[in-house]
Formats: sequence, C-alpha cells, structure tokens
Amino acid sequence: MSSSSRASQLDVDLRPGTPPILRIDANGDALSWAAEHSDALRAVVAEHGSVLLRGLGLGDAAEIGAVFRVMVPTGLMTEREAFASRQTYFGGVYSSSTWPANQPMCMHHELSYTLEFPGLMLFACLRAPTVGGAIGVADSPSVLEALPGEVVERFEREGWLLTRTYNDEMGASVAAAFGTEDRGAVESYCRANAIDFEWQPGGGLHTRQRRSAVVRHPVTGRRCWFNQIAFLNEWTLDPEVHEYLVDVYGADALPFNTRFGNGDAIGEDVIRLINKVYEATTAREPWQAGDLMLVDNIRTAHSRDPYEGPREVLVAMADPVRLADCSPTVEVTRR
Repeated sequence: MSSSSRASQLDVDLRPGTPPILRIDANGDALSWAAEHSDALRAVVAEHGSVLLRGLGLGDAAEIGAVFRVMVPTGLMTEREAFASRQTYFGGVYSSSTWPANQPMCMHHELSYTLEFPGLMLFACLRAPTVGGAIGVADSPSVLEALPGEVVERFEREGWLLTRTYNDEMGASVAAAFGTEDRGAVESYCRANAIDFEWQPGGGLHTRQRRSAVVRHPVTGRRCWFNQIAFLNEWTLDPEVHEYLVDVYGADALPFNTRFGNGDAIGEDVIRLINKVYEATTAREPWQAGDLMLVDNIRTAHSRDPYEGPREVLVAMADPVRLADCSPTVEVTRR
C-alpha cells in the first residue's frame, strides 16, 4: 500500500492557517491507538509535512515516552550540539528547549547545523499554557520559493556560518552540548564533525561551522530552505536582550550568532526579510493538554509563540538523516 493510500485511512482536517489536524478518540488507550495507526500517521507526515493529533489523551511523561517509542521502533536519537539546555526525562525524551516565555522561538529546523540531524520531530503536550505558546509550522519549499532570488543564491553559493561561544551563564554548556567535559573528546567530536574550535582563557570554547542553507529532501528530492540562519542570529533577539548580550560578551563573542558562509555579517534587513517570509507561510495551533504532533524536520520548520502560565511540552528526535545525503551546496571539510 502506498503512503498516500495509508494516509487516506485517516480523516485529516486541512484548513488554511492551521497545521493538518487529526481529531481522534483513543478511548483511554493512547499506546494501542498509536501502535495500530503508526504507519498511517507516518504517511500523513510524508504527504503534508506535519500532523497534530488531538484526542489521544496523553497523561504523563511515561505514557508519552511509550508512544514515542512505538512510533519509532528503530529508536530515538540522542541530542548533540544543543543550543539551549533541556531536561532529560529518559533516553531520547527531552523537555522543550529552555527559552524565555515572553520571547518567540522563531522558525527553525532542529539541529540543521549538524552533519546528522533528525528527519522526524515528535512533540507532546502535558500542560498547555494559559495564553499563547502555539506551535507554528512552515513549509520549507514554499519559504524557499518566496525568498528573493538574490538572497537564496548567495546562501546557496556560500552556505551559512554558525558561531558559538560556550559559557556557563547562557545557552547550553560544553558538557550539555557535547555530552562530555573532556577536552580531548570535545576536540575529537569537533574534528569529526567539521567544526573549527578554539579554547578561550578561563575554559570557554568558541566554535565555527559552515553548512548548506538549501538542501534536497532525501525522499522527495524537493529543494528546502533548511537552516537556522534567522533563529540563531543576533537581530532576531529582543533589542534589550541583544544590547545586554553585546555589553556582557562583546559583539564577536555572543553565545550564538550566524553569518554568511564567507564570514560576512548578515544585515538586520536580511534577517527581518527571512522572518517576514516565515510569518507569511506559518500555520499555527494552540496546544491542548494531551496533544501529539509529528513534524518532518527537513520539509517543515517549526516555531513557538510567546506564552503565559505553566507549559510542559516533551520532545523527541528520530529518523537520523546525514547532510551528505541531502545534496549539500557547500563542501564540508573534516579536520
């Protein structure tokens, strides 16, 4: 049976401005429902890029972890090179990234700066915020098509550069990002993953990595705007936060920033343009407790709106994909 035939088994609600939504009644047995419909759900994601399940009734972290694992029998991924801290619930199941509630988490593709990244993202809501906090999704081929040709052409030609200065005050620490505090192990990882590194006085670490901004989907072959150029750039930050970080760390040592692939600074106008295109193509839906969302991480970017009140969303990553299998436009050189 083809993936489109399996997808047609489920009645997905497709409305402009919202992600694909599947409303179900799991009768209190989310695990059995997920196991029975796993292939059909994967087919929906393959067809539409994402799907939000409402009515699954997920009640606690253990149940969410079990559903994640039945959806991905090949196993969940361990995160490396995280840009912000997370709580680990158990193997491969994390909290959403620590990010100020009053600040948006702009559109991005998870771990798009790594050489092996998740092809599938799984999100589950245990506690929905009282105000805001919607998850947004954007179709990356549509974003690519909407961006001005001259912007796309430069990023295709040069790629994009991620710079990071690790510290113990903001963002993920060296230990959290690399899974170890051993300098030798960190250096070996960086060399194997095409990351230039330099240890700073006092034990800090500065890294630079150049990646492709446009890739081809490994299954469909469609060209996708796949990066975190805008999200991790200084001009996406709240102006007061940006001013504070520059004062504390200096303009060249921000916890994270992005540049053109040749090292040139990216102007505020370019970042605003990218975020404007993202917003024009965003479909969003507020979380409800018990929701589950599956996202094709290459075809579909995701975001998080600002929110008020407690919010608990669990995350898992699966179906690892190598950048080398996505027709990268810039060469990656390991040291």
